[in-house]
Amino acid sequence: MYEASTLQQDVTQWGIAPARRVSDRVLEETPVAMVYNGISHAVMLASPIDLEDFAVGFSITEGIVESAAQIHDVELEQGPEGIALQVRIAEGRMAALRLRRRALAGRTGCGLCGIESLAQAVRPPKQVDSRGHLRFGALEAAFERLSQGQALHRETGAAHAAGFAAWDGELQLLREDVGRHNALDKLVGAMALASQRSAGGFALVTSRASYEMVHKTAAGGIGMLAALSAPTGLAIRAAEVAGVTLIGFAGRQRRLIYSHPERIVEVTPSENEQPQEARAL
Repeated sequence: MYEASTLQQDVTQWGIAPARRVSDRVLEETPVAMVYNGISHAVMLASPIDLEDFAVGFSITEGIVESAAQIHDVELEQGPEGIALQVRIAEGRMAALRLRRRALAGRTGCGLCGIESLAQAVRPPKQVDSRGHLRFGALEAAFERLSQGQALHRETGAAHAAGFAAWDGELQLLREDVGRHNALDKLVGAMALASQRSAGGFALVTSRASYEMVHKTAAGGIGMLAALSAPTGLAIRAAEVAGVTLIGFAGRQRRLIYSHPERIVEVTPSENEQPQEARAL
C-alpha cells in the first residue's frame, strides 16, 4: 500500500518545570509524483492518504482531463523517495498535455510553483452554473460537522480540510491533507469518483481562499466556496468571472460575501420557522 499518514514522535515538552520527554502524534508528508501515461508531470508534497482521490482531483482541477471518465486507471507505486501515482488517461488528453509543456514542482502551500509563464499562472476559470441557495444556519451546521469530522487535524493539529455539504448543511464528503490545495483536490476527486452532483451543494475549507482555491472549486463545478479565513483580491476577481459565490471568515460573525451574493438567502431569527418568507440577498 503506502506509508502511514501519521507517526509517533518523541519530543520535549517545554514550559512545565521540569522539562520532560513526551510522545506526540505528527502528520506525515511525502513527495507524490503525478505521472501521466509514463511521463512525470508534477511532484507535490502531500499527506499519503486518499491518493486515488488526489490523482483524479488534481487531474480535473488542473485541466489535464475534463472528467473522471477520461482517466482509465490509477496505480500507486511506493518508492524509497516517495510515491508515484501512475495515471493512465485518454490519448487525446495526453496529446493536449504534451502541448502544454508544463513542468510543476509543487510544495506545501504553493499552488503555482514551476509555472513557465504569466499566462499560465492566471488561467481563465471554468464557468459554473449552480442555482442552489444557502441559509446562514446551513453554513454554520456545515462548518460544525466539518470540525467534528477532522480526524487527522484532531490527532496532529497539522491538517487542512475541504468538505462538500448539501445546501441544507449536511456534510457529504470530507478530505484532509497537510496542504490546503491538496485537500481540495482530494475532495474534487472523491466527488468525481462517487458521481456526487456538484450543483447539489457547496465547498468549505479550513484555510484562506486564494486564486488557486477558487480555480479548483470552479473546475470541480462547485458554485460556492466558504473559507474560514480571508480571500485574496485575485481570488475575488476569479470568483466573479467564474460565477462562484465566495464567502470569507465563514466561521466567524463577520461572514463576508465577496462575490455572487444571489445564492445567499437572508433569514432573520424570527423567520426561521417561516422559510417561505426568506429572501435572497
